Amino acid sequence: MKTNLRLAALLLATALPAVAAPLNATTAVHTQPDESSPTLAVLNAGSEPVVAPGALATTPAGWLAVELAGPFDGYVKNGDIMKNLDARIGASVYAAPKIGAAELTKIELADKTDITGLHGKWTQIRLQKKLTGYIHIGGTPGYLPPIATAAATSAASAPLDPSPVTPVAYGVTTAGRPAPMVNLGDGGSSTLPRLFQGKFVSTRSAFKPRRPYDWALADDSGDRYAYVDISKLLLTEQIDKYIGHVVVVYGSGKSVPGTKDIVIEVESLQLR
Repeated sequence: MKTNLRLAALLLATALPAVAAPLNATTAVHTQPDESSPTLAVLNAGSEPVVAPGALATTPAGWLAVELAGPFDGYVKNGDIMKNLDARIGASVYAAPKIGAAELTKIELADKTDITGLHGKWTQIRLQKKLTGYIHIGGTPGYLPPIATAAATSAASAPLDPSPVTPVAYGVTTAGRPAPMVNLGDGGSSTLPRLFQGKFVSTRSAFKPRRPYDWALADDSGDRYAYVDISKLLLTEQIDKYIGHVVVVYGSGKSVPGTKDIVIEVESLQLR
């Protein structure tokens, strides 16, 4: 019976998220168990990190692997953005838009991403995914071990008590949120800027009435799917170089009054 009790305690500890004791000071969460690695997030003093049990076995002494809920801002190479504007499965997500930047994770099938900006050869994305980071326990004086681990040890060594035990829910906590980053849109409104892709074409024709806008985006079959309003672009922009080419447009889409058409108010334009 005592063996069964110990086994049950260990199973309970495995099933429940291990919540570490509150931090005594503001603590950086690194991408790797190395203080020189980039900071993935910052946990405030008093917050209770959620332990990442899957990474405990490979975490060096003096470090604790923790789970962060996100969302996170990261960067992928433009070539890893597909025609439907989703990030390619298996693409690396980096902490900064430059060669040699730390890799945060790789895109998996169930990951949700939103494109939030363009940086030359890089595309900025917002990633909805849990990530594992590392905090340096040695740099946090008086820090205690994870609560769930201590509870499992205590329960396993406790004498058999025949009286009923009322299940206890471990405290719900919120992992530290990522350090503040620029947010170009919350994804909650169609009027917020986003990216569009298509062939940049002129709507002017000597044999047809003039359209509401002189420029449009066409799909792969050559059909127009949106007008583009370039009035916000600098007058020095050489529009002619984009005609007939596939482009990526960053801007806000809205309906054209009295029609079923949409128009994109362009904030930036570049060749694909």
